[in-house]
Parts: sequence; C-alpha cells; structure tokens
Amino acid sequence: MQPIEPQKEHRWLTQLVGDWTFENEAVMGPDQPPVKFKGTDSVRSLGDVWVLCEGQGEMPGGGVGTMIMTLGFDPAKQRFVGTFIGSMMTNLWVYEGQLNGNVLTLDTLGPSFTDPNKLTKYQDIIEILDADHRTLSSQALGDDGQWVRFMTARYTRKK
Repeated sequence: MQPIEPQKEHRWLTQLVGDWTFENEAVMGPDQPPVKFKGTDSVRSLGDVWVLCEGQGEMPGGGVGTMIMTLGFDPAKQRFVGTFIGSMMTNLWVYEGQLNGNVLTLDTLGPSFTDPNKLTKYQDIIEILDADHRTLSSQALGDDGQWVRFMTARYTRKK
C-alpha cells in the first residue's frame, strides 16, 4: 500500500496537536443560566492524516466526563470527516465539514433536545485564534430554521 501524502487540510489539523486546558460555558435548557466547567484536552496525530482529541472535564451536575474526537480530511469527498463520542451520552456523532480560513465547521445529526426520538442538525465549529488559543462551539438548528449556540469552550495550550 502506498503511503498517504498529507494535504494542506491535514496540515491544518496539526495545529490542534498538543496538550490543552479548556473552560466551557453551556446552556443546559431554556430559561436556565449558563453553567461553566473546566477540563483538559490531549491531541495527537495519527499518520499525519488524522488527529485524535481526548478530553476530560467536569460535567454539569457533577462528575467527570471523557470525550474523544477524531478528525481527518477525505480527498475523495473534499470534506473534513470525523467522529465524536462522550462518556455522558450514547450517540455516535459523525462529522462532515469544511474549512473557511481558520474556522472548521463540522455538520452532524443527533437527538433533538426537545424530542429524543427526532434527529436534529448540529454543528461543531472549531476556530483557531492563534498558535495557543482555539474555540469549539456547538449549535443546533432550531424548529424556526435558526442556529442556536448552546456551548462554547475556550482552549489554551499548556506551556
């Protein structure tokens, strides 16, 4: 099998490699104040074409959660691809997305907040602010067709 030649999109993902801390603010429901919690994220490269992000952090209501995100670029689709799983949920989130400058928007489907038997469109949005700072925001498509942001995590590279 021929070795894979990393493309510019794969190289963009390598900016995520390293150890990070994060502060997260999330809205847990309508008419509820945002909750804040902290955690860590360790990102490593797999064959220069994938990144594996393993996070651990406080959970609203107590306890600790573990999250794993995989990200790569599929040249045949011309799309970024990946997955997300977390110890606090049973849904496997499957991503497809695109890059616009330093913002990677990942589209996915998952259970609706209002009806767990219904699928809703979601987006996870990674923005590289500089070499040591990035954000991850999550939003859901509301019944009115408007995106509603419900979570933003701010990451700082550990020195």
